[in-house]
Parts: sequence; C-alpha cells; structure tokens
Amino acid sequence: MSFKTGHIGLNVTDLDKSKEFYQRVFGFTLAGESDHEGRRYAFLAQDGTLVLTLWQQSEGRFTAGLPGLHHLSFQVADLAAVRAAETVLREIGARLHHDGVVPHREGSSSGGVFFDDPDGIRLEIFAPDAAGDRPAPTAGAPTCGFF
Repeated sequence: MSFKTGHIGLNVTDLDKSKEFYQRVFGFTLAGESDHEGRRYAFLAQDGTLVLTLWQQSEGRFTAGLPGLHHLSFQVADLAAVRAAETVLREIGARLHHDGVVPHREGSSSGGVFFDDPDGIRLEIFAPDAAGDRPAPTAGAPTCGFF
C-alpha cells in the first residue's frame, strides 16, 4: 500500500477573503463553490487538480498552541518562484515570519518564506535551492519547526 497527499481542507472565517488570498498568493483557480448560507465552501485547483478546499465554518484565529496542524508547506521550482510569492505576500501585507527567505536550517540549500494566511494558519513556500548563503534564523533548530 502507498499513500500520496490528496487535497487539503481548511476551515476559514471569511470565505471571500481566503479565496482571494490563496488565488493571489498561489495562483490557484476556482474549480467550484457553494454560496448557500451556512454551507459555504470553495474548491481551489492548480492545472485542473483540486489542491485546497476552504470551508467557511470557523471563528477566531488559528492557534499553534493546540494539537493539530503545525503548518502547510508548498514546494516550487526555484528561488525565483519563492521570491515572486514573497513579493505578492509583501504587497498584500501578509504576516511574514523571519522577514523573508531563509534556509530550512543552518547550512541547508533548501529554504523559503514562512507566513500566515488571513486566519493565522501558518504556511511555507520553499524551493530546494532557495537558501543560498543566508543564515538560519535560529542556529541548531529547523526554521520550519519554530515560527
């Protein structure tokens, strides 16, 4: 038996705001949605494949202090793609952790940007070659683990 990650489902507080965020930052396209009161959702796709489902059925903000999701990580081809995402994130005023592109750990060639969505859900966009010679934010600890 083998497993492959399917789509991701996230509870959000404001479907319209979250749809705009994920479409703008990730370039996802709207593959379907429901506007029925009390049952609002959106299916977001990339190249015709469902990637993310947003369910408007929560209140408050994501909290890292409870068991459950730590963060979602999305891989892109290279540093240029990470930088393009970082530009959009800065344009829309998203909360960036570590102030931009950083390596996954000290000496790592992989790295990316770490940020929050409108509900505070922690996200990462990284590339295998995005770290360059940048220092890690915390020596001796994985950057993606502590933000």
